[in-house]
Amino acid sequence: MLPALIYVILVTQLPFVLTIFYSVQSWNLLSLAPARFIGLQNYLDILNDPSIRIAIWNTIVLTICAVAISVALGVAIAVLLNREIFGKGILRTLMIGPFLVMPTAAALMWKDTLLNPLTGFVNYLLTPIGLGTFDFINRFPMASIVAIEVWRWTPFMMLIVLAGLQSQNQEVLEAAEVDGARPLQMFRYITLPAIRPFIELGALLGSLFIVQSFDTIFMTTQGGPGEATTNLPFKLYLEAFQAFDIGRASAIGVLAVILTMIVATFALRTLFTIFQVEARR
Repeated sequence: MLPALIYVILVTQLPFVLTIFYSVQSWNLLSLAPARFIGLQNYLDILNDPSIRIAIWNTIVLTICAVAISVALGVAIAVLLNREIFGKGILRTLMIGPFLVMPTAAALMWKDTLLNPLTGFVNYLLTPIGLGTFDFINRFPMASIVAIEVWRWTPFMMLIVLAGLQSQNQEVLEAAEVDGARPLQMFRYITLPAIRPFIELGALLGSLFIVQSFDTIFMTTQGGPGEATTNLPFKLYLEAFQAFDIGRASAIGVLAVILTMIVATFALRTLFTIFQVEARR
């Protein structure tokens, strides 16, 4: 295990330590002045910066909306695909498709093929009602980003919930059916409590990835209009590769890592709970 541990430390922990070191430095690549130690000033600056607060708010809104809708759709689709229907295997394969598409390709497809105001397929469908040139991305930028993320992550939620449904005790469902329980009652009082840990795990793992979303925003809105879709990862990109302020960018990166670690902690606790439940069974 030692070589693997050393490799992990070299490629993950050392860069993070350097990021912390840079975050307490005043270092702008556009300035001729050398880097100098300024303590926590970068952190104080970003916490008092209105654009950072907007980025944090956008990150929270994007994560909550995308995860909530993805989980709801994933549960609904998983329940349907868990039934004995014709072509179930083919339908499952088709539903997994969006999750296998590269994020950059998916964002370009939505921007140029589906939501383009002149040649987009969605506007083609809306032409009969007079909305054939509606610019979704500029009119509703955050909703467009959420829609793309939901399209990508719904299959992920579906797979996790479907695994929970297939591990459910069928004898309990059969007994409830014999006792006269209706399908909605069976889902509410038997199925939903059984798959709740899987739903929580899917939501937390989805949050862990969606909170770091960059590709979709970069390829569709570039954080705009204005700062309407600028989240923390994209704000870090702007500070590091456009403003060339390494100190502020590193401080934003540390802040983003802290938020991600908080979500990851909840995800690991949920995963540990699932393992305990399965072990008791």
